[in-house]
Amino acid sequence: MHFSQRRWLHPIVLFLLAFVSTALGRVQEVHNVLELTGQKASKLRFSTDVATGKYTPPEEMDPQFWYKLADEEIAKRLQLPQPNSDKAKNVIMFLGDGMPLSTVTAARILKGQRQGNTGEESSLSFEKFPYSGLSRTYCANAQVPDSACTATAYLCGVKTNIISIGVSAAVNFNNCTASQDPANRLTSIGKWSQNATKSTGFVTTKKLTHASPCRENTKTANRMWQCDTDVTSYGVDASTCIDMATQLVTQTPGKNFEVMFGGGMGKFLPKTIKDSHGKAGERSDGVNLLSRWQGLHDKGVLVTNRKQLLNLDVSAASSIIGTFQSGLMDFHMDADPTYQPTLSELTEVAIKKLSHNENGYFVFIEGGLIDYGNHYTQAGYALDEALEFEKAIQLAREMTNISDTLIVVTADHGHAMSIAGYPGRGTPILGVNQHDTDINGVKYSVLNYAAGPNQYLDEHGQRIPLDDILGPDDAISPSYIDKEIGVHSGEDVGIWASGPQSHLFTGVMQQSTIPHLMAYASCVGSGKQVCESSRRKT
Repeated sequence: MHFSQRRWLHPIVLFLLAFVSTALGRVQEVHNVLELTGQKASKLRFSTDVATGKYTPPEEMDPQFWYKLADEEIAKRLQLPQPNSDKAKNVIMFLGDGMPLSTVTAARILKGQRQGNTGEESSLSFEKFPYSGLSRTYCANAQVPDSACTATAYLCGVKTNIISIGVSAAVNFNNCTASQDPANRLTSIGKWSQNATKSTGFVTTKKLTHASPCRENTKTANRMWQCDTDVTSYGVDASTCIDMATQLVTQTPGKNFEVMFGGGMGKFLPKTIKDSHGKAGERSDGVNLLSRWQGLHDKGVLVTNRKQLLNLDVSAASSIIGTFQSGLMDFHMDADPTYQPTLSELTEVAIKKLSHNENGYFVFIEGGLIDYGNHYTQAGYALDEALEFEKAIQLAREMTNISDTLIVVTADHGHAMSIAGYPGRGTPILGVNQHDTDINGVKYSVLNYAAGPNQYLDEHGQRIPLDDILGPDDAISPSYIDKEIGVHSGEDVGIWASGPQSHLFTGVMQQSTIPHLMAYASCVGSGKQVCESSRRKT
């Protein structure tokens, strides 16, 4: 687009992007596999040849490389004085999708400003946890990761290639055959916990089949294979390569989850019927996976709205599946509060259900739409989702006993958001920096993105004033590089921990070490366990 068009088109761009991002309350998918694999730049489509994509160090294709590295990182921590040898009966992992430290900081400030304070002095609930550290997020073949390879790291304990889920880095993009090789298939802490007779489940504000929440169960060479129609669209035989929704319902550990809450109802239903939200299903094979799930769980309960969820007797249900939108769940700010449950409400029901198992539980809870707010470069949405996330964490800590429940909070990857320019204390975090200007004397935004849809330039390529644009929660923040959406960033992300063995979640660690630390604390899996250390001492 020519500079002369930008000034006059930017209100239209604002409107269109706001409409796309909300779409009458619907959050739209933004992830592009060609962009993530690097094939968008090379103009190649759906290649499985690693030479056309991104380089993977050969030694990192072996899962044992990452297991050994995790053992070394745990051993270093165990050489330090250990405050206790307590076992975590329960483990709750909270994941803020696309939540860099800049988003944590900005959300903290917004929280304080909503309370009438300057904001900088405020704290999020998980920032009060006694231990914190940093997680290195790169993938086996990507300097900057996506939610698929990162989820494989923090749930399976192995780093893999970008877009891959639950398989080793020996599997290339879209290669179904390699993904089915038993040597390349990984297990998750969800499976390890089930093997230890613990209850398991997951909660997300995205689709149940999305890249982060589905990592406990699925194994796939393409994160977009969420239903059979998706598999076919990538040139792969859906009868041979099982889609993620089918895996979730029919295979372990997915079919044994006692709680599955999120959106994405359409991925489980055929195109010939409408779902509970009035939209047609997405499956081409005619299979109703929700009916199949019901057949596998005699006392299983399906809920699709807030009223059904809150009226549910969790003690009478063997398992619960909640599908609260056809696709992604709505942003909290856009959602009908009488229809869509909040993340806190989902968290409360999940913990109540899983707590019935006296052997304990593992549950994964995701604030998934932080990522989407940042992709849209609509910081107000991202920060509001982060505040909903921290409320759920506070509730979980209040509902559980700190002596037997480990809570770990982290992010999968960052986003290229910055807070810069010396704004004074109390400057509205979603507004304009009133204390500095660019070289042309124009004030600029407190929050900026490296890439995104709007640079706010006039016909001469110069920045325009933003005082009448920024401020509303749904405003689009400025960006430097012109792209349809914002992009992930590759810096380390935070880890915060509270409960038994939380002292181990300090320092800088590989993201793939996180599930091994949780397994150590809860005495599951085949690696080191605190229970073994306790037995040796006695």
